[in-house]
Amino acid sequence: MKKLRVPLSNPAALRAGDEAVLSGTVYSARDQAHKRLVALLDAGRPLPVDLGGQVIYYTGPAPAPPGRVIGSAGPTTSGRMDAYTPRLLDAGLAGMIGKGYRSPAVVESMRRNGAVYFYAYGGCGALYAQCIRAARVIAFAELGPEALSRLEVEEFPVLVAIDAAGNSILA
Repeated sequence: MKKLRVPLSNPAALRAGDEAVLSGTVYSARDQAHKRLVALLDAGRPLPVDLGGQVIYYTGPAPAPPGRVIGSAGPTTSGRMDAYTPRLLDAGLAGMIGKGYRSPAVVESMRRNGAVYFYAYGGCGALYAQCIRAARVIAFAELGPEALSRLEVEEFPVLVAIDAAGNSILA
């Protein structure tokens, strides 16, 4: 089991099949937030966060129940972000967390940029929520659960599904 700090300093050292736990800052965003991030890049405007070394978790968390920081926060299907992902990888994104396959264009962009794709286990939203110590919307609040949020995570369990060389456990 690899213990990793996020932002990532050396994602290229990870190999497909490595089990890991992430601690530090992870951002959450889904397709509508990705669309807006790419629109900002296309317009030459600054992003609300520097993506260098960062990891985005593809989740739209449920509302926080009383006494909790966040509601259930399970992964969403990563392919929904594939149209936007190469642009974000080119902007410095080092990793993504989600479930499901990635397009050949995303895998090629990962190789070019030295990024990794972490697999989050479907059906484990309550478990993942317990690993999130703080959550704060930082952009696109009007998108509700699809907004861009900063999550502080501790011992967040993932599996390296595709490494920076393009090796994959997804058959």
